[in-house]
Amino acid sequence: MTRKMWRLSGLLLVIALVAVACGDDDAATTTTTAAGTTTAATTTIPGATTTTAAPLTGTIAVSGSSTVEPISARVAEVFSALNPEVAISVDGPGTSDGMVLFCDGDTDVADASRAIKDAELETCLANGVEPIEIKVGIDGLSVLTSVNNDAITCLDFGDLYALLGSESVGFDSWADANALAAELMAAGLGGSHAPYPDVPLVITAPGEESGTFDSFIELVLQKVTKERGTDDNPRVDYVASGNDNVIIEGIGSNDTSLGWVGYAFFVENQDVVKALEIDKGDGCVAPTPETIATFESPISRPLYIYVNKAAAAEKPAVAAFVDFYLSEAGLVEVTNSGYVSLPEDEMATWIANWESRTVGHIG
Repeated sequence: MTRKMWRLSGLLLVIALVAVACGDDDAATTTTTAAGTTTAATTTIPGATTTTAAPLTGTIAVSGSSTVEPISARVAEVFSALNPEVAISVDGPGTSDGMVLFCDGDTDVADASRAIKDAELETCLANGVEPIEIKVGIDGLSVLTSVNNDAITCLDFGDLYALLGSESVGFDSWADANALAAELMAAGLGGSHAPYPDVPLVITAPGEESGTFDSFIELVLQKVTKERGTDDNPRVDYVASGNDNVIIEGIGSNDTSLGWVGYAFFVENQDVVKALEIDKGDGCVAPTPETIATFESPISRPLYIYVNKAAAAEKPAVAAFVDFYLSEAGLVEVTNSGYVSLPEDEMATWIANWESRTVGHIG
């Protein structure tokens, strides 16, 4: 059974109220929250009206990557506890679908498991949407099989192409890829972990609406497709889904399965799936927080949010939400969600990018 990763239990922060009275004439109320400290002056002159800071109100729409969704959902839940009059929606149809909504001006924040594409940036700007790019964490894209599959423990990029690339259409057994793997090995393109067992090859993986789909192409398949002049896309005959929980269920329910998801979904479901080690030429490396943080894990990748600059300027709730997202209390949800935090100096660069409201793809 898989678990819906963004559902939390008991996730609350303490809101402390400290009242300081100075004489009989004036007082100030200081509210300390995880998002920061605000002070609203009050007057106690007899007959005068007492005033307090107005609560934050409004709506915030977040959509995009199903990989980043658990982080944004956790941040949204804590932020909502501190600001109950702000309505926040977070969903994860996939990076590409989320970018369509964002560039159409339908959402305030886009979650993305890859950087915005040049064509998407052009569409956003043409529609008057100026995206502020913020990197929030690191994911180790994880190639998975069932915990019951003892025959396979490590694959290289050539193996993955032989099993999942465009030339493997129709391979119903792992062993069907042996000849292609041998050809790749002879060309120095990998395939070093063949021959594979003669067992059914059942593939469940992200669909093209997912940034995880794009990342797999860029980080894994293109290493081989550029040399062979073949289609960058994976084979078309597999079960594709934009829902990571569906992918986990498909991999976990077939003993000789194969697929890939973001690291957090592997961590959350280790009772039914196992992560294969990946060999980039220097030996097999398992995805762990340490190998992901150093990019020693060969298919590590950054995670992003994109903020509509106009929405941040016109909707105080949006600016406050992003401020909180980038605070210590917000960024802790990166690791709470199963991903890896950016180094402090790099995170400081992205916080500065937000504070300066710099538009476009930065890096």
